[in-house]
Amino acid sequence: MKLTPRQIQPAITSFLAEDLGRGDLSTLTLPHRQVTGEIVARQAGVIAGQLIPSVVLQSLNRDSHYEQLVADGAWVTAGTVTGRVTAPIVDLLAGERVLLNLMQRMSGIATATHAAVEELNDASIAILDTRKTLPGLRQFDKAAVVIGGGQNHRFGLDDAVMIKDNHWALIEDLPTTVQQLRRQIGPTKIIEIEVETETQLRAAVASQVEMIMIDNQTPATVRAWRQLIPATIMVEVSGGITPATLAQYAHTGVDYISLGYLTHSVTALDLAMEIEPV
Repeated sequence: MKLTPRQIQPAITSFLAEDLGRGDLSTLTLPHRQVTGEIVARQAGVIAGQLIPSVVLQSLNRDSHYEQLVADGAWVTAGTVTGRVTAPIVDLLAGERVLLNLMQRMSGIATATHAAVEELNDASIAILDTRKTLPGLRQFDKAAVVIGGGQNHRFGLDDAVMIKDNHWALIEDLPTTVQQLRRQIGPTKIIEIEVETETQLRAAVASQVEMIMIDNQTPATVRAWRQLIPATIMVEVSGGITPATLAQYAHTGVDYISLGYLTHSVTALDLAMEIEPV
């Protein structure tokens, strides 16, 4: 997904309200004049969220301006100036934390996604995200994954059917369940089945679903099970895959690898706002 100003405005408004409360007490004695600030990367990584500064600052004052100096998805080194802000000083300081927090998180996710794509080194397999995101931040997290070179899985529960382990415990007959689901969801939504045993795998294949997720299996098992799945069914691998083990799943014949750690264990990229002295 790609963010737009209109799409993120409600969230930005909420975040600013949370941070500002009844007003920024620290700026009460500062002059109301225009200043310039630079966003600087303090470490190397992939920049994401270049839409954020302009939306945040325009929400506070229409006289604010943001000049993007590097593109989303660009790899930068420590010390790179990624953007330049011109705004009334009180508004720049009021929005600084919100815009930096979001950009740092998004850039951290994009950097981790980029590293995963590089580590896997298999163009035939796409890296996917998951729904393991913080409430309220999913649109930012998923946009960052795309910027980093990955793809989005379901945004929400209404995007596709996914039958997981807890669903299996409640299902008596998978083919019958799949038939009932198809009648209810219509032809435009896919059905994906998560499998952890060969018995479940064969039942999923027999049900002729669009996608099968092989969960918590070794690369050797993934390769063997892939041979049991028709080429018409997409295959995803997930569960317990870390940066240290990711490369072992290359060239297993699957279509996707989903990685929860991209968004649930975010290491923010260190960015700073440096304001020119008055």
